[in-house]
Amino acid sequence: MCQFDVKTFTVNPLQENCYIVCDESKECVIIDCGAFFEEERNAIVGYIRNNGLKPVHLLCTHAHFDHVFGADTIYQNFGLKPEMHQGDEFLYLATNEQTTAMMGVSQEIQLPPVGTFLNDGDIVCFGSHQLKVLHVPGHSPGGVLFYCQEEKTVFSGDTLFRMSVGRTDLQRGSWTELMDSMQRVVANLPADTIVYTGHGPKTIIGDELRMNPYLK
Repeated sequence: MCQFDVKTFTVNPLQENCYIVCDESKECVIIDCGAFFEEERNAIVGYIRNNGLKPVHLLCTHAHFDHVFGADTIYQNFGLKPEMHQGDEFLYLATNEQTTAMMGVSQEIQLPPVGTFLNDGDIVCFGSHQLKVLHVPGHSPGGVLFYCQEEKTVFSGDTLFRMSVGRTDLQRGSWTELMDSMQRVVANLPADTIVYTGHGPKTIIGDELRMNPYLK
């Protein structure tokens, strides 16, 4: 296992990216477990167990349904409750309603309660690494980034995509707040920061500053 390893699982009908991040200590964090189908859930649990990893945090960049589907599986297998900004608790509590509204299917997932509410500037530790919580409202009121300065890596959820940004037409989304978050937080990250996005391919902050129309 290398010092800082990011494993991507692209899951559920919306092709959401779930990340398992670990280091040489074998401790890991799970970011945005949106696993929906049984084979997706089994693949994530199997990867963790087969590599001898010890999950210590289940982190949520935000609480839209496609990013939290698998929280019950992580809780059942590893005893971890999801950690998120309190601004998105209302979304998390309405996951089944979100699913019905957005996908047209009735789903009754029994999700665990929120474990810890994250605030802007909080530090999440695992192994020898730290992730800094950066509050970026807009796509949702409680959206956050998880930034590892040492590894020049950020997990952006649905705030920033490669050459695009997240939608703001969902409940309590705000275009004004998203654009403020982009200029106040995202644009001030170092240019060589690797961005692991909530959907689609990863990117680099420098490329986004040069070519993303929403950062100009």
